[in-house]
Amino acid sequence: MIRSLLLRLAPPAPVRTPKPARPGNGQRPVGAVPGRGRRARLRDWAELLRVSALFTVPGDALAGAAATGLRANRGTAYAVGASLCLYEAGMALNDWADRDEDAVERPHRPVPSGRISPTAALGAAGLLTAAGLTFAARAGRPALAVASALTATVWAYDLRLKHTPAAPAAMAAARALDLVLGATATMSAAAREGQGSGRGLALMSRQDQRTGPNRPSGPGLPSVSDAALRTASPALALAAHTYAVTAVSRHETHGGSPLTPLAALGATTTLGLLLARTRATTTGIFPALTAAAYVRTTALPCLHAALNPSPPLTQRAVGSGIRALIPLQATLAARSGANVTALAVLGLVPMARALARKVSPT
Repeated sequence: MIRSLLLRLAPPAPVRTPKPARPGNGQRPVGAVPGRGRRARLRDWAELLRVSALFTVPGDALAGAAATGLRANRGTAYAVGASLCLYEAGMALNDWADRDEDAVERPHRPVPSGRISPTAALGAAGLLTAAGLTFAARAGRPALAVASALTATVWAYDLRLKHTPAAPAAMAAARALDLVLGATATMSAAAREGQGSGRGLALMSRQDQRTGPNRPSGPGLPSVSDAALRTASPALALAAHTYAVTAVSRHETHGGSPLTPLAALGATTTLGLLLARTRATTTGIFPALTAAAYVRTTALPCLHAALNPSPPLTQRAVGSGIRALIPLQATLAARSGANVTALAVLGLVPMARALARKVSPT
């Protein structure tokens, strides 16, 4: 009886908790978060670089090559490589520059969430920029000059111009320069490989049998002034579309006035109608079909955002505007008579749409 009374009065025995394992013994400390595997890391980088938007890039160079009246060649391939690298450099630099803002508005992004360090994002931007300029240099000095101007525009946008009224114009200039890069690299490679000889003539597009104003004149390559005139129209079309989408994207976080998506709706629809009607007699009905696909991709989301400019609908309009670049590029190639190139560009649409379901392009 006395023993049982003493046991009741005694303090309870301390509960022993297992000690955390020491680092290096092959065990994980209690309560530690498991390390992210390779697959998760790849997904983090895919989200940082917005790889679903990457399919909108090759069409710039291909549309530029088609505008020159030459067949896509080695220089075009270098231009595509440069464009892809510089585009991804801009994506990585964008998240590095916006890391403080994203910590408040988009804490789920890879940099503010800690999944990718700011140093790694900035390093990736630098390496991708160097790779892009290297690709451009392989296409020749004129292409390197255009790529350098494109690089300066991208870095200026991310570091300085993004939150200024000049942002849409900077992005529009970047897209236009990307198309010019494809045209310049294609012409440089054709001149270097053929110099107007029989081999140079083989580089001209035979797949489409161009006629009318887009056909290279004379027995050799088109003149610089002629190519510049042909390139100006598609470059301006890309710039106009990019300006409209960028203007809408400035309100995708907080929403905004319905006037901006409404203006984008009017601009993109007008652009599609103009591209469908121009040169219909020399290029057939195919440009009209691709232009209709372009308007269909971008118009309805812009209309929804104009009726309800909430952040989700605005983001959807921006994402659709980015994907609409692909049918726009196909339309520009088709207007130059390069129907095979246009079909190849359109083939990127299903891949871009499928990947966009997993990784947001915005």
